[in-house]
Amino acid sequence: MTVLDLREPARSRGFALADTTALTGDDRAVAIGTWRGRMVNEHISARVFAGLVPQLMAAGVAHDDIARAADMIGEELAHGVMCGAVVEALGGEAQAPLPELAPVPTHDDAGPVEALLRNLLSVCCMSETVAVALITAEAERTTVPELAEVLRVILADEVGHARFGWRVLGPLLERLDAEAPEAGRERLGGYLIGAFRHLREHELTHLPPQAPPSEEAERYGVCDGNEARRLFFDTVETVIVPGLAAHGLPAEAAWQRSFAEA
Repeated sequence: MTVLDLREPARSRGFALADTTALTGDDRAVAIGTWRGRMVNEHISARVFAGLVPQLMAAGVAHDDIARAADMIGEELAHGVMCGAVVEALGGEAQAPLPELAPVPTHDDAGPVEALLRNLLSVCCMSETVAVALITAEAERTTVPELAEVLRVILADEVGHARFGWRVLGPLLERLDAEAPEAGRERLGGYLIGAFRHLREHELTHLPPQAPPSEEAERYGVCDGNEARRLFFDTVETVIVPGLAAHGLPAEAAWQRSFAEA
């Protein structure tokens, strides 16, 4: 088992909370677990962008876009350390087992542009867009100033990650159309079915239905899983699906079929 140990970099940040005496034992444990989970998830996200860099290079995208994706690796790693610093400030330790992770898909059955599009759709247009919605809601409910600021910093980066995918989507689709008229988009439509299913399964696994957190735990960044689930579905259905449809992708049909074929 691989253990993520961010204790040293987290402690070196010198992050502190003015007062945590209002947190009960149970609320403190829940808050530590929440921020430790964020620490792991943010750290893992770095490997996804690391996987995108060679795909961007293989597809021959602009140098600035490759450099931007490389920057995102460091941003996600920094988010993990920031969350680990919160864990330490709450009285926990910034270490946790890492789950076994499947390799970032290379989509060897597709050409470089189509392979890149698949991962950009899944990572930026879907996952990062959902992250923006969820972290925005969490930041609004987190009233401990130091923790609200941590979430705002993370949110600013996640907004950039999502925008990156939406920005390069159009030009890449134009290139795909030139290389494989109709067939490329048809294959992407089929890919979207599985991508939506994976997104839903992943997000709902990390947002289990449970009793709402106490007001004090919520102040320290603990989200309401039931509200987060509703926000997830709302984000997919009112932001992601229409956004993809505006680019000529059969997103609505793919979203519906992702339930039928689950």
